[in-house]
Amino acid sequence: MNPEISECITLAKTELQVARQKIAAEISGYPTPIAGCDAQFNHLLAQRHKVNAALEALNADPHVPTPRQP
Repeated sequence: MNPEISECITLAKTELQVARQKIAAEISGYPTPIAGCDAQFNHLLAQRHKVNAALEALNADPHVPTPRQP
């Protein structure tokens, strides 16, 4: 892999891990009880899901399609 691309991916992973930590801290410090319709809390949960999905995508092995044999 190109070193510049690898560096960008590493930087993205680092930033996403920082974001995940900040979101986790905000969720753990959220005042209770939490209503199921709490829009701000639900937004935090959605953001956590997006960050986790992005990290999983960056950590996954890239799919390299193989040509079909006739």
